[in-house]
Amino acid sequence: MSNIAQIIASELNLKESQVEKTLKLLEEGATVPFIARYRKEVTGNLDEVEIAQIRDLKEKFDDLEKRKKAILKSLREREILNSELEDKIASCMSLTDLEDIYLPYRLKKRTKALIAKERGLEPLALEILKQLDQRIDSRRFVNPAKEVPNNDAALAGARDIIAEVVSEDLGVRQLVRKLFLEHASLSSKVVKPKKDEAEKFKDYFDYSERLSRVPAHRLLAIMRGVQEKFLKMSIRPDEGRTVGAIKHQYLNGYNFSTKQIGIAIEDSYKRLIAPSIENEVTKMAKEKADQEAIVVFAKNLKELLLAAPFGQKNTLAFDPGFRTGAKVVALNGQGKLLEYANLFIVDDNRKSADLEKVKELCEKHSIEVIAVGNGTAGRETEAALNNMKLGIDVIMVDENGASIYSASETARKEFPDLDLTVRGAVSIGRRLQDPLAELVKIDAKSIGVGQYQHDVDQTKLKKSLDDQVMLCVNSVGVNLNSASTELLTYVSGIGPKTAENIVAYRSKKGTFKNREELKSISGLGNKAFEQCAGFLRIRNGDNPLDNSAVHPESYFVVKNICRDLNCDLFELVGKQSKVDPKNYVSDSAGIETIKDILLELEKPGRDPRASFKKFSFDENVHSVDDLKRGMKLPGIITNVTNFGAFVDVGVHQDGLVHISKICNRYISDPNEVVKVKQQVEVTVLDVDVKRKRISLSMVD
Repeated sequence: MSNIAQIIASELNLKESQVEKTLKLLEEGATVPFIARYRKEVTGNLDEVEIAQIRDLKEKFDDLEKRKKAILKSLREREILNSELEDKIASCMSLTDLEDIYLPYRLKKRTKALIAKERGLEPLALEILKQLDQRIDSRRFVNPAKEVPNNDAALAGARDIIAEVVSEDLGVRQLVRKLFLEHASLSSKVVKPKKDEAEKFKDYFDYSERLSRVPAHRLLAIMRGVQEKFLKMSIRPDEGRTVGAIKHQYLNGYNFSTKQIGIAIEDSYKRLIAPSIENEVTKMAKEKADQEAIVVFAKNLKELLLAAPFGQKNTLAFDPGFRTGAKVVALNGQGKLLEYANLFIVDDNRKSADLEKVKELCEKHSIEVIAVGNGTAGRETEAALNNMKLGIDVIMVDENGASIYSASETARKEFPDLDLTVRGAVSIGRRLQDPLAELVKIDAKSIGVGQYQHDVDQTKLKKSLDDQVMLCVNSVGVNLNSASTELLTYVSGIGPKTAENIVAYRSKKGTFKNREELKSISGLGNKAFEQCAGFLRIRNGDNPLDNSAVHPESYFVVKNICRDLNCDLFELVGKQSKVDPKNYVSDSAGIETIKDILLELEKPGRDPRASFKKFSFDENVHSVDDLKRGMKLPGIITNVTNFGAFVDVGVHQDGLVHISKICNRYISDPNEVVKVKQQVEVTVLDVDVKRKRISLSMVD
């Protein structure tokens, strides 16, 4: 543990003791949100990102150890493991170095070198590798019976053996890998017969750039073009320079042997080394690009999940449509479906009667807000509702993923007898009321959080996005008496089965009166209680602290404060307490914990999300054809990437604000200035209808 902790600490620029204590907590079953919120003194106040990085690096080392064991087992079974090789493998701290060490011992197919050895040419190859001054007599290795008909064939076979020796040389592989990483260029070409079909990859038809300078989004775009067979890609450094560097390591002087080795090195590089290292470096570049993209996706998802909730208001929600009409649902403040209908309010032949139906629904259910999905017919539906002058806010809602939810098992269980589109309308309405509570029901990858979400490593993407959902859910807190199974699943220490048990208990017994009742839930033991209790809220329960982020393990601190202030708990909660936190520090509660408790007592169960701010698109702009250069338009940011931000201006095609057009100063990361769901004003720079590209600027 200590050695791994030391390496992780060095890589993350943390104290070794911080890493060791964090790893111990993780091994004991603590979650990232719990450690970050309730174990600040133990970790030295590490945040969620640092704790997750420690966990992920530990998992990498665990994977390395598994690979070492598999290699050692293989070598033992083949009786080729010696103490020197075992020590090399044991001390190896990199998967790349480990595979380099193992390469000469891998089980191989019948290579050219193996065939040459079978023909008795290994002694000749070894003699050549000695690079003696005298000319080697290779004629004695001629053996027609073994398919070595002449001197040239004998030398060719010997060179095949030397080529493999060079390709498996640890020093050579490290040298070539370094040259690839530092000097290789990434080149892409269009597949000529498919040039017309490959229009969206036009920027990469004849492209070349130093690999170290290629941004993540560009690499992923090129790789997508390769995958779709529109582009060809290569990653190579200068061949002459690289081959020369290998020769410099091998050749001594100039004679017959060195000439043969030189020829073998050139063959080894072209046939064995370059393709192998190119695959490695391509994989490394892809992993780096994936990681950068996944970080961007996670940031975008966080902003989406933590978007301002409209609140528990009676809602009329529209899933708009032209031909089939709009699916309309009335929801109460808790998102319960009250009534649904199919209305044609943008159809001139039918809208008169259906607009009256809208009024009836609003009056019948005391509607306080109207939610409209931003898909097909969304803008037209919004305009029709605004023209009615109902005195009710009409809010456009991003419906990304609503169709995924409507077809999900979750939606089928809740509304088994309803049409998909009605379920979609319910999701749109609930998404306005509380984005976080609704979006957790959808696979995060389906919410639309990034450009290349289908191109990156799906396992890593899912893990990162699941982490982000868990962090968001726990930062906001969850109402134990109203939360869905899906929302409860993301609470620290609670999995899908326990979440189901909580909902079942609630259905049978009624609302929870206090957090202690959680211990009655099947599958929720002391450890799970420790992990989840602080993130669950009980409104109007027996104990006001149960509606706060104060953990039950720290309730004794609040009791001590009450004693010193001579007041009861209900008097203390919700008021500022002028007490010195140092007076309550103990072995069980450090200064950071006490400070957090005092903040919670002042504003119990505070929601970290911003207040809702209404947004409206320009009423005169509905399609790309309405856009003109120089137009200034309100927009809402839908995606932030490393190269800019995508903005919805209400034309069903997001425009791009390039990083250079986000503000009047240089920025290296758009996240410094903008975030998903941010309301902005943009200027139209250019519109390319054919390529579906809208260029925008946020700079005056």
